[in-house]
Amino acid sequence: MAGNRTFTMIKPDAVKAGHIGAILAKINEAGFRIVAMKLTKLSPEKAGEFYEIHKERPFYGELVEFMSSGPIVAAVLEKENAVESFRELIGATDPSKAAPGTIRALFAKSIGENAVHGADSDENAVREASFHFAATEMF
Repeated sequence: MAGNRTFTMIKPDAVKAGHIGAILAKINEAGFRIVAMKLTKLSPEKAGEFYEIHKERPFYGELVEFMSSGPIVAAVLEKENAVESFRELIGATDPSKAAPGTIRALFAKSIGENAVHGADSDENAVREASFHFAATEMF
């Protein structure tokens, strides 16, 4: 999977605001192929497990609470150089610093409610995809 696949989540703020379709359209327009996708809701325990890498950081509790506050859309995307290409498409974590036309510039409310998650490395893309999907669910 490394190299040509990445993992994303459309976060609770963007789902609640009704941006699923528009975000998926931007992903498709950028040439990504969706190889797995589901609408789901993370329990606080599952959100904590997913973001365990941030456990010692001051924002961890807030992040877990936010990510378990409503439904998310989890997806595995495919494209050459997927992780880097997707990070470019979503823009900076702070939407006020995100390039115009990026997903976060268009749909994020703040650094904390930034519309989408994107894996930051090939290794994390594999780990994050496997957290949400069985191998038989990725096509």
